[in-house]
Amino acid sequence: MVACPADTGGHQGAMRGRTVCLKRCSGARDTHSRRRVTMSVLWGRMGRMSEQSLPADALPEYAERVLDVAELIPPGRVMTYGDVAEWLEEGGPRQVGRVMALYGGAVPWWRVIRADGVLLPGHELEALGHYRAEGTPLKEASRASEGHLPRVDMQRARWDGGGRTEGHT
Repeated sequence: MVACPADTGGHQGAMRGRTVCLKRCSGARDTHSRRRVTMSVLWGRMGRMSEQSLPADALPEYAERVLDVAELIPPGRVMTYGDVAEWLEEGGPRQVGRVMALYGGAVPWWRVIRADGVLLPGHELEALGHYRAEGTPLKEASRASEGHLPRVDMQRARWDGGGRTEGHT
């Protein structure tokens, strides 16, 4: 393992030899030999790196499948992270969320949401604009709710993938 004493708490992140790009982090050393090592750009972040690095422009197969489902969701409708995982019959809500966080910018990301209908933190206003433009059913926020932002009305907006069965795995 590689430890970075400069990081808070000496976090142990990436493993030696699993690099995405050549970047040196000051203080990153192999915990056994204490010599400096080359780190991944994403070292220390949650997630699993495969033994073989993919080309920079290639997506993992699972990510492609998640993004394909996101593109199928009609305007004005949404699916939860768990719905997408169930549709694919693989992974779970966290895996789908990770894919959307890393690769979702090229698809209608606002249509894949949390099960409680709360708008994506940090992207609330952008998502709200998309929802209003598409006519997505919303529930107005109570005055007690933080920021007074509405959330998606899951009973009316949730899409079950109906009307499309071809290619469903």
